[in-house]
Amino acid sequence: MTAIALTIAGSDSGGGAGIQADLKAMSALGVFGASVITAVTAQNTQAVTAVHGIPTDIVRAQIDAVLSDLNVGAVKIGMLATPEIIQAVAYGLSGYDGPIVLDPVMVAKSGDPLLQEDAISALSETLLPRATLLTPNLPEAARLLNGAPAETTEQMAAQGTALMDLGAQAVLMKGGHGSGDICEDLLITGTGLHAFSAPRIATRNTHGTGCTLSSAIAAGLAKGLPLEQAAEAAHGYLHAAIRAADQLQIGSGHGPVHHFHAQWGHDG
Repeated sequence: MTAIALTIAGSDSGGGAGIQADLKAMSALGVFGASVITAVTAQNTQAVTAVHGIPTDIVRAQIDAVLSDLNVGAVKIGMLATPEIIQAVAYGLSGYDGPIVLDPVMVAKSGDPLLQEDAISALSETLLPRATLLTPNLPEAARLLNGAPAETTEQMAAQGTALMDLGAQAVLMKGGHGSGDICEDLLITGTGLHAFSAPRIATRNTHGTGCTLSSAIAAGLAKGLPLEQAAEAAHGYLHAAIRAADQLQIGSGHGPVHHFHAQWGHDG
């Protein structure tokens, strides 16, 4: 069987994040990627200049088309933009019983908002309880909990547990927004804590890191890996993609990570 993963997210015209990053990560990891586009953004490495939400009936039609024909092994959910799109996605996935990785995309790397304020509660109420894994960065986790961003491993663990109490089966607290020489991600599951650590890399080319990580985890799950193993493999893949990011010269702002570092680009 061919491993298939589905990404439900927004399009990034600059190619570094969103649907484009998702499909690149899935492809690099040997998984066939299908897509449902929830929004079209006018975006590059410097800014998001426009966002157009896709009509909910078209979002639903895309989900129905994919799930009625393709044997989808895992779903990744990214940018959803509005409460109406969130409801449409939740309804469209109501009959799907495979693993779902939910990346609560709220803000672009440029600082531009990607989720309407009134959509946060809709996300918490309708999709968070469906998530096999929730993958918030520290500001996103704080916003979902109406608190301050975690600053210590203990606080990350506590917030992850609190997000599980809201319905997620497991939570990966991403430490990319933290400080210090070591970047630590913390996976909180029903069986305990699992830490993934890597040296923090000095580069401005980190556009699309959250999209890439959640898609890489979904790819692992689609291949049948257990959650902890899928998260660990995805963490290693993303670290290598960030390490190779400066081989690419894309735009003049926050450039993308190098999704295909293992396939091409070693000579810069």
